[in-house]
Amino acid sequence: MQVSIKKCTRLSRISRRQFLQRASAVAVPMILPGTALGLNGAVVPSERIVFGGLGMGNRAMYILPNFLSFKEIRFAAVSDARADRRKLAKEAVDAHYQNHDCRSYPDFREMLARKDIDAVLIATGNRWHAMASMFAAREGKDIYCEKPITLTIREGRELSDTCRRCGVIYQAGTQRRSTASYRFARKMVRQSKIGRLHTVEMQVWTQQGIPHQAPASVPEGWDYDMWLGPVQWRPFVPARVLNWMSFWDTGEGIHADMGCHYTDQMQWTLGADRSGPVEFETSDVIWPDPAQFMSDTALAGTFKCRYGNGVTGIIYQRGAFADRYIRYVGDEGWIQVDDETDVVTAEPKSILQLMRAGGPGWSNAGGHIGDLLHSIRARTPTLCNPEVAHRAQTICEAMTISARLGRRLKWDPVTERFDDADANRMLYRIPRAPWCI
Repeated sequence: MQVSIKKCTRLSRISRRQFLQRASAVAVPMILPGTALGLNGAVVPSERIVFGGLGMGNRAMYILPNFLSFKEIRFAAVSDARADRRKLAKEAVDAHYQNHDCRSYPDFREMLARKDIDAVLIATGNRWHAMASMFAAREGKDIYCEKPITLTIREGRELSDTCRRCGVIYQAGTQRRSTASYRFARKMVRQSKIGRLHTVEMQVWTQQGIPHQAPASVPEGWDYDMWLGPVQWRPFVPARVLNWMSFWDTGEGIHADMGCHYTDQMQWTLGADRSGPVEFETSDVIWPDPAQFMSDTALAGTFKCRYGNGVTGIIYQRGAFADRYIRYVGDEGWIQVDDETDVVTAEPKSILQLMRAGGPGWSNAGGHIGDLLHSIRARTPTLCNPEVAHRAQTICEAMTISARLGRRLKWDPVTERFDDADANRMLYRIPRAPWCI
């Protein structure tokens, strides 16, 4: 596949030592502020990592304070297809730095063309995650991208390969790898505290159908064509746009959007980060009634996968938002992390005596951002690098394909192909021009 965007580039940054050497070599006397020399806890400009933000909606604004809390990060630009969101994001960044320096861009490609920007936060809707990340990679920008990283399996393979070819550092926003409760549960399973692991249960919540609604005028300040990006063009329908997660072409539904947090943990715990299950099947899937609803993703269901070693993974789409969890079940006990409260429970209860007081929960992305910054400096893979994230997301997308076809599918994690011609045709969707791969 070829992406119709610029070739890979890498930005170079002089070191603090080089900066000081150059400053001392200047013949005329210089008076430099302490911030330029790294005094009083400041980070010298040459050592700062300059960020831009792409897609400045609710999620971006929620984690923006986590990014701004790092002294070595300088947020310099924001981009969004909506003028109101660009305005709010710029105001938030400017207020933090007490200046008016943050630039805003309706077209993210203009922001990516800036040579002073080293990295980007991508928090668009799901339809844009892979494409925007590949644009950023081709411009040599390191990346923090919210989950799910893709909407198709083939798209994930191309994303991982593009980041590797371009030499960029990528962190997927599956931040539970940086959370103490999830790390503890993984450690207990890998130390066989519950015996031999045989099942991983994961639960997300029941989805609501979106009733039919007539098209309306595009609100002032929206670039709707840019908002749609690579997905099929449709008239502007407010309920469809505001509930994009409930539609196949823009979100794929709750189990695919949220499930990757837990399949990522399952893969990590099983040591299967570069592999995956070999079989998928679904049952009890409830679809919206097309006479009542325009949404087309599952309202509820049971989504299963099986690994070559016999371990079974199950995503239950049921219950309320607050009921989500992951539970590892072995032949001598179990351990569970409640996602709403971050509380760990286990049987036998003696396992919990091994747990130490942890740090912030998953809602604070600071630890995950810190891992990204370390990797940017060291040029080493992050905890949730694109290959890892692609393999976890593949599970959710393969479950979705199994549900839509209504049959069991066998999967080869080496060739990344099904044993079913119809399923293989669903590995990829042709994007709308000009966003072509």
